[in-house]
Amino acid sequence: MRYYFVLIFLVICTAVNADALRMSLYKGGVTHAIADTDSVLRKQSVSVGVNYGSDVWFYGRTSPIKYPFMSTDVVYNSKPGFFIYGSAMKVLGYNPLIDEIDLGAGYFYKYSKKASGTISYSRFFFNKDAADVIKSASSNDINFKNSYDWKIAKSSITTDYLFGKSSDFLITLNTTKHIETSWGIFDDQDYLSFDPGISAIFGTQNFVQKFSSDHLDRFALADVHEPLEGSPAKPYNNGRFNALNYSIKLPVAYNRPHYTLEASWKYSIPVNVEGELKNRHEVFFNLTFYYLFF
Repeated sequence: MRYYFVLIFLVICTAVNADALRMSLYKGGVTHAIADTDSVLRKQSVSVGVNYGSDVWFYGRTSPIKYPFMSTDVVYNSKPGFFIYGSAMKVLGYNPLIDEIDLGAGYFYKYSKKASGTISYSRFFFNKDAADVIKSASSNDINFKNSYDWKIAKSSITTDYLFGKSSDFLITLNTTKHIETSWGIFDDQDYLSFDPGISAIFGTQNFVQKFSSDHLDRFALADVHEPLEGSPAKPYNNGRFNALNYSIKLPVAYNRPHYTLEASWKYSIPVNVEGELKNRHEVFFNLTFYYLFF
């Protein structure tokens, strides 16, 4: 019951003083080095980014084996609001040169001065010899995000429909406070920014069941629980809509007119973990650099 009180609280926070919602580009799972679409509104631009992450994370779930990774991203924003993007990911310590390629397209629009939105479609391609990251149980994502930016914070509600080997519906609630210095570090063209935030993910987790059934051998090597599917003591219902994860994130970034270097820490609290996964509280670290051409 306490999870639903958290959900109600976050929805209220999102609705305060909001005549509409504000939208910015969001991608679930792996952190992507993509420039915030809001910041390049109605400008033609291209951003290129490189990212290091301490572990692959997908909608509040991780694989039993820890997978640090590197990724590179490119996004093109058109002046009317359409955008296309692509990314490639390499899991460190494994043989394939590229483990995953993502391609996608979408549209960014404004409800009002403070309210905006995006809708996008992403397709995930996985190397058959790649490391068994949990994201591989899904291959398509339809994403719809609404955001509202008021004076004290920016909040968003994101819905995702995942389909492929499994199908899931998820809702992500996020509230972030943007803080930046009024002084420069080396000159008057740079500044530091801080974006502490809290997030909650709710939804189904059929991708967990599919991933579990496809990788039992690797689970055994990782010392995880034996499959309990069908056990009368604890039947699994991954199709039930439920709370999946709560997290707190602190990104710290050095910014110049065309590029940003960001380090971020996220403390993840998985809840209602089902199947063979043994997700626990975990701290994630990401280091991202992206350059913006416009």
